[in-house]
Amino acid sequence: MNKAFKGYRCTVCQTFYTPQRDLMACPSCGGILEIEYDYDLLKETIDIDYFKNHPDRSMFRYLPLISVHEPVHKNMLKVGWTPLYRSINLKDQLGLKELHIKDEGLNPSGSLKDRASAIAVIKAKEGKHDVISCSSTGNAASSLAAQAARAGLKTVIFVPKRAPVGKVNQLMVYGARVIRVDGDYKDAYDLSKRAIETYGWYNRNAAINPHLVEGKKTVAYEIIEQLGFHPTDWVAVSVGDGCTLAGIYKGFYDFKKLNLIDRIPRLLAVQSEGCAPLYEAARLQKPPRPTEEDTLADSIAVGIPRNPIKALSAVIESKGQWITVTDEDILKAMRRLGETEGIFGEPAATATLAGIGKALEQGIIKPDETVTYVMTGNGLKDPKNAAKAVDEPVLLKPNFNELDKYLKDKGDIPDV
Repeated sequence: MNKAFKGYRCTVCQTFYTPQRDLMACPSCGGILEIEYDYDLLKETIDIDYFKNHPDRSMFRYLPLISVHEPVHKNMLKVGWTPLYRSINLKDQLGLKELHIKDEGLNPSGSLKDRASAIAVIKAKEGKHDVISCSSTGNAASSLAAQAARAGLKTVIFVPKRAPVGKVNQLMVYGARVIRVDGDYKDAYDLSKRAIETYGWYNRNAAINPHLVEGKKTVAYEIIEQLGFHPTDWVAVSVGDGCTLAGIYKGFYDFKKLNLIDRIPRLLAVQSEGCAPLYEAARLQKPPRPTEEDTLADSIAVGIPRNPIKALSAVIESKGQWITVTDEDILKAMRRLGETEGIFGEPAATATLAGIGKALEQGIIKPDETVTYVMTGNGLKDPKNAAKAVDEPVLLKPNFNELDKYLKDKGDIPDV
């Protein structure tokens, strides 16, 4: 039993509930729940020396700060402790003093969503569930299917018709029962919600399940540690339903409450112009309205964000900013990231880089400030859109003279 896990607080009506029941939503008003901890109790054991001496190089080095009770993580796929690269070339192109890239594409299924899915599997086993289900544009689903397969659990996954082939292939290989819904993400979510309630499956939908933010927040913990407990001025991430953004803020908040850092970085929240309900909500200072999902960045194509309160609050509390980028910006950033740093990001991940560039142009981020870029997912998940970011490779006959002429015409070798 995690004694520091105090319970749940509703983000709407503020009602508190003890952890004796595993809740998904507020029983009083149906609002999204926030996990609360006893920070005074945690301070008795959690300090900088705790991390210096901890042998676990995965997200589970932070187990006392996660709302799970069963120590079943030892047999799971390794999630977390992904590299934080100090940019060599890209920072100069952008005109930034310092840029760090947190490569979440190196998690087991290729995205940050593995952090949340690992927690979902543990909570499902705690509750003696045999089946876990969710709706997803791909990453949440593929991460869940991978983690569940390792744990011996079954998964039923609902994806919109447009889900990228790379992610659907992952699901099938991991043995998931995949339901392609002839509609958008909203339709897939609604059908999954009905099925989960009807059949009693464990609910991995991140915007509903309050424990999943507790997995996502570990990426912030790692950034703090990898930067020597001195985080950058800004941390940038792309946003769909808002759960990852909320998790990153929660991670910085936790370490601030534990006196491990002296400030919370400003958060740059990036959405696609084709699907930006949270950006518009922040701009108009009104609740988000349903929006079309018109973007190639499928992982952030969420027309009805289910976690708006936590997401909007994260930007406000961190004194951050919202920004939007076009699909053209996203594809340019995909190529730019690969050419300058050798990292292949999917569209939702490179949307963040496009957002950093735009924020610099608009003076939101200053050239003398430091930035951490959370690169959320691997580009191999969406080969169709990756092909749009690059040119077709040349096709030559197996003739050296033809090769020699081509290379000289391109300037790859000197004409001597």
